Amino acid sequence: MAVEAYCVKCKAKRDMKNAAEVTMKNGRKAMKGTCPTCGTGMFKILGK
Repeated sequence: MAVEAYCVKCKAKRDMKNAAEVTMKNGRKAMKGTCPTCGTGMFKILGK
């Protein structure tokens, strides 16, 4: 499942590598992965 998220380091939208769905402590779902270009951690908050 390719998830597009914003990379702060590259300043561009990229497809997340090693994306995994996590639940934040407030109960909302999010995707956590790494940028394929620079390797920085990426985080995308999903809808309810």
